[in-house]
Amino acid sequence: MALTATVYTIDLDITDHDRGVYDSLALRVARHPSESDEYLVTRVLAYALEYVEGLAFSSGGLSSPEEPALAVRDLTGALRTWIEVGWPDADRLHKAAKAAARVVVYPHKDPAQWLRRLAGAAIHRGAAIEVRSIDLALIEALVARLDRRTAWSVAVSGQEVFVSVGEATLSGGMSVTTLR
Repeated sequence: MALTATVYTIDLDITDHDRGVYDSLALRVARHPSESDEYLVTRVLAYALEYVEGLAFSSGGLSSPEEPALAVRDLTGALRTWIEVGWPDADRLHKAAKAAARVVVYPHKDPAQWLRRLAGAAIHRGAAIEVRSIDLALIEALVARLDRRTAWSVAVSGQEVFVSVGEATLSGGMSVTTLR
């Protein structure tokens, strides 16, 4: 029997001072059976950090190689931003850079090994692909507090991310670079 996705309900309050984004959302996030806790947490943080009108989780999740983890589409359905979570390979990044004007990657583990693997690969507009690495200690702390029904308040100021879960307020830095 095939395993099914687990649904997480996350009430998300976003306060992004840098982008002027302030919103409250109720998310239902499907977790694929092969998805790690770190990947799920990073995917939800990426949603909060990238939130704009038209942002959506992919319909197929990890099982859909043709779609990004998150995408921003305009009112016509045209893809504006392709957002990956994890360690996508060079071919996938090449495809993403041809399909969308903006490509962003949120690694869910230390990106050093992944970046070494990509070194020298032919990736369309590789220098324009953003890599946004969230402090792994923050991701691990959120994993430790992950419940199927939870509420997060995410605040961003500069390169610092603050997440309140229950009585705890966690924080971590975020580095922003490009592939090259």
